[in-house]
Amino acid sequence: MTRPIHQKVTASHLRRDAYLYVRQSTVRQVFENTESTRRQYALRERAVALGWPIERVNVIDSDLGKSGASSADREGFQKLVSEVGMGRAGIVLGLEVSRLARNSTDWHRLLEICALTDTLILDEDGIYNPSDFNDRLLLGLKGTMSDAELHVLRARLRGGILNQARRGALKTPLPVGLVYDAADNVVLDPDSQVRKSIAHLFETFERTGSATTTVKHFREQALRFPRRPRGGPHKGELLWEELRHWRVLRVLHNPRYAGAFCFGRTHTHQRPGERIEIEVLPREEWIALFPDAHPGYITWEQFEANLVRLRDNAQAHGAERRKSPPREGPALLQGLAVCGVCGRRMTVRYHTRKGRQWPEYVCQREGIETATAKCQSIPGLGIDEAIGMLLVETVTPVTLEVALQVQAELEARADEADALRRQRVERARQEADLARRRFMAADPANRLVVDVLEAEWNEKLRALHNAQEKFEQRRAEDHMKLDDGRRKEILALATDFPRLWNDPKTPQRERKRMVRLLLEDVTLTKGDEIAAGVRFRGGASRSLTLPLAQPAWQLRQTSADVVAEIDALLDDHTEGEIAHILNERGHVSGEGLPFHALMVQRLRRDYQIKTRYERLREDGMLTLKETADLLGVSTRTVKTWRRRGLLLAHAYNDKNEYLYEHPGDDPPAKKQGSKLSKRRRFPQVAPNPTKEVQCEA
Repeated sequence: MTRPIHQKVTASHLRRDAYLYVRQSTVRQVFENTESTRRQYALRERAVALGWPIERVNVIDSDLGKSGASSADREGFQKLVSEVGMGRAGIVLGLEVSRLARNSTDWHRLLEICALTDTLILDEDGIYNPSDFNDRLLLGLKGTMSDAELHVLRARLRGGILNQARRGALKTPLPVGLVYDAADNVVLDPDSQVRKSIAHLFETFERTGSATTTVKHFREQALRFPRRPRGGPHKGELLWEELRHWRVLRVLHNPRYAGAFCFGRTHTHQRPGERIEIEVLPREEWIALFPDAHPGYITWEQFEANLVRLRDNAQAHGAERRKSPPREGPALLQGLAVCGVCGRRMTVRYHTRKGRQWPEYVCQREGIETATAKCQSIPGLGIDEAIGMLLVETVTPVTLEVALQVQAELEARADEADALRRQRVERARQEADLARRRFMAADPANRLVVDVLEAEWNEKLRALHNAQEKFEQRRAEDHMKLDDGRRKEILALATDFPRLWNDPKTPQRERKRMVRLLLEDVTLTKGDEIAAGVRFRGGASRSLTLPLAQPAWQLRQTSADVVAEIDALLDDHTEGEIAHILNERGHVSGEGLPFHALMVQRLRRDYQIKTRYERLREDGMLTLKETADLLGVSTRTVKTWRRRGLLLAHAYNDKNEYLYEHPGDDPPAKKQGSKLSKRRRFPQVAPNPTKEVQCEA
């Protein structure tokens, strides 16, 4: 015979607290399905009737508005499990099993803990003891039925959504720039400023080919981009913010801007304790795709072309490199250089030398993947110069058209930005006028309302003033950039491509853009010399052969001709005199510096050139001491005789140190009372009273 239900409640259970768990699946149910909420709270009276004081009936209702499919985000359910596991709960109350958990894993885990701690479970049908086999079996069946019910509900909802999506009739949230009309048809946003801002984004990307450059353009032109939040305090409002790179990518990847209806483009993964992951699926896995379903800002062909350009840009940093858009840096062939050894795209590496960036084209993908040496590296300066000269020679017939297109593009770009900024001013003026009318229509007796409206009016006036000020400032800057003088200069350059290419005012980024319009790629191979295979757009090709670039130490070497000249000058001149002569002749060192005595001395040592002292000694010259011993006089007398022209001597350094010629068969001698001027043997020797230093040799 089955025991009465109340007999399952023992004194051990009553010594512990009762816990009532209250939950509704959605916030909408909390506000609309109030009857279910009242029935759940009414279970407190059941607990009181079973013997628990009302103050010991704990209500856990922090999970209102949360689904029971998982316990991951249900703090209330986790608290309930914790209290049961700590042995503090004598009974757990829930309107039905689905209120506690719709997930079989969470439900059976709760049953196991309740069985271990001898905790009862009460629902609208009765009281159950999880440690009892029959009750455990019944509770397990109820949990399975709840899980199956959740599956059926989800399948029905999912089926209805998929059917609507496959027909293209599903109403989904629209990105900014697209709205639903009264008949639920998708149309362009009626706000002209919003439409022009989005159209300007697509036009800028079409022109530059880079999302980063598009962001820079908006920032440089002080342009804002619209946004309509889907949640938060500003839900549905039109906000204007600075354009971000991720937003440009989101706009370019969204098919709705191309007038297409799509569904199933992404798949969402949510794991316990982790962030929500959004996976972008390939197009063949989309559930529905209907091009030309509604008006768009670009065509479907333009949308696909934009995706190709974005993929190429992204792959420029991956294993499958493609042509990337022109980026910062002087490398002319960035994204176009192909390795002639392995066929992969080559990267660009820069070396800074004397404040200037020197490009180098490197093929190292295989080396990185296999931890081996890089395939090849080629200095880029000489290659870029050769490619520039080739373009100057080849592209002359189409120069005028290209330059005129550049000029028209600059003018159109400035006009578009000016129109967008003008719309911003007009919007600010309309908002200020609306605030003024609200203030004038307010009742003067209601001072609180009047003060608020007056403050709002003043804020709108300040915003109008700032917008007007920025508009005039940017307009003046654009006028300076595109004044008549600059227009004439561009027109003059348009007739001469070499001058356009070599114009120092032409940015390197624009040169790189011209290269990409004309060239398909350039294959580089380094051997005894550098071979460059140039492919033009249209199929034409050219081959170039360039000498290997010299290493940096060779570039800094003094030329062999200058070294030979130093060798010849050492026969008759000192190192200081040689430096002066070289500078007068216009020679410079390998580093481009003027010569000085120490530099000549260093070059003489590096190239092992004989010194002037050695050369004079080889010619039979005598030192100061040897000459004094030969003549039987003091060294001071020898110096005096040299100055007075009685002896011939040659300086061998810049310290007034001399070597002397042999005096011959008629050497000078001391003659008392005879003037030295009358005894001069070599009249061509000019007197030099400079104090001399005796040679140690």
